[in-house]
Amino acid sequence: MRKLTFLLRPSWLILAVIVAAFAYLCFTVLAPWQLGKNDSTEHRNQLIADSVRADPVAVTEVLDGDSGTHTEWRKVTATGTFVPESTVLVRLRHVDGAPGYAVLAAFRLDDGRTLLVDRGLVASVDGTRPPAIADPPPGQQRIEARVRASEGVVPDKAPSTQDGFRQVYTVDTTQESTVLGTPLTPLPTGTDKGGYLQLAEGQPGAFKPTPLPQLDAGPYLSYGLQWLAFGLMAPLGLGYFVVAELRARRRDRAQSAPTESTSTSTPAAPSTEARLADRYGR
Repeated sequence: MRKLTFLLRPSWLILAVIVAAFAYLCFTVLAPWQLGKNDSTEHRNQLIADSVRADPVAVTEVLDGDSGTHTEWRKVTATGTFVPESTVLVRLRHVDGAPGYAVLAAFRLDDGRTLLVDRGLVASVDGTRPPAIADPPPGQQRIEARVRASEGVVPDKAPSTQDGFRQVYTVDTTQESTVLGTPLTPLPTGTDKGGYLQLAEGQPGAFKPTPLPQLDAGPYLSYGLQWLAFGLMAPLGLGYFVVAELRARRRDRAQSAPTESTSTSTPAAPSTEARLADRYGR
């Protein structure tokens, strides 16, 4: 055990603490973070794939909780009328790589409940201001849409009125209800974020639809496995350096041993007094 006492030096102790902390983070934070993102992405992709194959259901089934808990991306139909003068623009959107806006409106169902509807995307004028936006068609309408979960709000991005339009930075049912001054009924999505409707292509009042996410799991699984590998490699690397240090110390002792043996076996040189006594006699 005396050979390992060098591990008690401050430099080795600091290195051991760093390695242990890094490995702990890999196994408890970094790898679970990436693997969790992989699970959520796969779940989202499955919901989208299922919704593409499924027939639309009445939106009242979603509102009344008869269509299951995971309703995001579900195709639904709704009958009612668009609320006049309920247009709200969402800033910082893109249309074919160019700046644009998402156009929101309120849609009142036949039973009196009012939903938030994303009518689609429009390109900005000169990349800085919204274009002229046609009002949704009046009268009774039957629309087909997808259920989407609200995006939440950005704390330091307050709603505003610019260029004659009420503008926000995210699609959020609660915030848009305040902006419009109209109670909006959030669609249940299985999360704490109330949902809204995203119009399908070719529907009354629809603009360019927001494209569906690509059904790609992404690199999260490989990233998670990499963090697990790093968590294993860090202690192994520390062990390698400990073994290398032990070998270096053993080699140094082996090289110094012959020198010490030679110095102890060589007879001491006679003193000057002894040499004179031998030469001239006593």
